[in-house]
Amino acid sequence: WEFNGSFYQPSAFLMMGIPGLEALHHWISIPFCALYLIALLGNCMILFIIKRTQSLHEPMYYFLSMLAVTDLGLVLCTLPTTLGIFWFNMRRIGFDACLTQMYFIHILSFIESSVLLAMAFDRFVAICHPLRHPSILTKMTVIKIGLAIILRGMVSLLPIPFLLKRLTYCGKTELSHSFCFHPDIMNLACADIKVNVFYGMIILLSTVGMDFIFIVLSYILIIKTVISLATKEECLKALNTCVSHICAVLVFFIPMIGLSMIHRFGKNVPPLVNTLVAYTYLIIPPALNPIIYSIKSSHIREALLRALRRK
Repeated sequence: WEFNGSFYQPSAFLMMGIPGLEALHHWISIPFCALYLIALLGNCMILFIIKRTQSLHEPMYYFLSMLAVTDLGLVLCTLPTTLGIFWFNMRRIGFDACLTQMYFIHILSFIESSVLLAMAFDRFVAICHPLRHPSILTKMTVIKIGLAIILRGMVSLLPIPFLLKRLTYCGKTELSHSFCFHPDIMNLACADIKVNVFYGMIILLSTVGMDFIFIVLSYILIIKTVISLATKEECLKALNTCVSHICAVLVFFIPMIGLSMIHRFGKNVPPLVNTLVAYTYLIIPPALNPIIYSIKSSHIREALLRALRRK
């Protein structure tokens, strides 16, 4: 502990694995390793295929590349601490290291939310204004959108580590997960955390919350346009281009909203449920997104088959 008058700050936190199943951590690590491996290989494969295939150099696949890079970042943020606990029972993480991991996890989550919104906008323009799509989403526009997404995440979350460092912490230093999460750290403080709670809620609602609302509005407009199409075949063809994106949105937003609600309002939720939702939020989307796009996108699938034949 560091002591400075009435100010107390732990030198380290203790992370949790899966509560009640500590004796089985070595066995539980097997599916986790499989998910991490799928996420790493799958997203690297998506990036490789898009880079090598000239026909995929379009806004839709540029945004998919951003999603793959973001998913790789999320995997690399949580992999060392999660497998460190399961394999070696390494539960200790330094205070500053914990804040750094938390900052990057939240930034990458916000970036993923924004990329999913950009992909929804791309589908909206492609279906509702197909003739204007090439002129609206040029390569330079896509680059500007990507830079804006990164800047938005970095700036909006920059105060969070400093708001946590100013707090006085009590004797309890055990986190609820195998990674550092803002509400989890905040709840260990024995000081007034109203500023942290208020700022966290405002940022969450003004970024991820607004992204989700605009994604829903985009699909309402897409459905209205699709319904007005002349034939059923045209309608199904237009909707088919959105299926993989809709799956990615649901896989990301449902566990994220669930985890946020549990940390803020679910005081009586069993620790095991809290842990499983957290792992679902951070590990399942990076592993499933490449599979979803490989199965549903004929262009990705064909490019992958061509690459395999060349091998």
